[in-house]
Amino acid sequence: MVAIIDATKVGYSWMLLVRDPHEKENVYAREISSETTYAYQEAYANLKNKGFSFSAIVSDGRFVTVPWLFPNIPIQMCHFHQEQIVIRYLTLNPKLEAGIDLLELTRTLPKIDEASFTDAFKLWCKTHHDFLQEKTLNPETGRSSYTHQRVRQARDSIRMHLPYLFTFQKYPNLKIPNTTNSLDGVFKKAKVAIGVHAGLTQARQIKLVLSLLLSRG
Repeated sequence: MVAIIDATKVGYSWMLLVRDPHEKENVYAREISSETTYAYQEAYANLKNKGFSFSAIVSDGRFVTVPWLFPNIPIQMCHFHQEQIVIRYLTLNPKLEAGIDLLELTRTLPKIDEASFTDAFKLWCKTHHDFLQEKTLNPETGRSSYTHQRVRQARDSIRMHLPYLFTFQKYPNLKIPNTTNSLDGVFKKAKVAIGVHAGLTQARQIKLVLSLLLSRG
């Protein structure tokens, strides 16, 4: 199956969820203490032991670039989360030309092919190279740091995830989603339910969330 994998905080607890978007079914849900590679490994091993096999993984970026986590399985980085990472560094209304151009380029992800995006990104890097190399001297410490650090961080995020942004185009027969939206909707339903039942103890909240996450649909 194609698997969408992610973790989020629901109520008091972190929940890790694995969803088959084609069957609209959550096949794994577990409370975790924190989002770690071990938690993902445990989910992967658990499902393999139950006879599941994976044709592709869709994730939000936290462990996309850990090559040994899902060996020999195509991985798709969620386009929505990539855009959110860039916005986190640049804001929704960047003032600098480099930031404006990079956010605009990022927003083309759902409607562009890999070669075109890669060429445009390389051109952006070349155009703004000198700007991104600018440094500012701290007169108190005598040390210098990059002036436009947040733009550099946004660039580095795209650079790191670039090999995983267009996996869905490389395997059209697998019909890999380019976002984790299917799973995000399920998490939202669980969070709404917790809001309605805010007076429940933590143990009862966990029981309620797991029952919702493992329900079909």
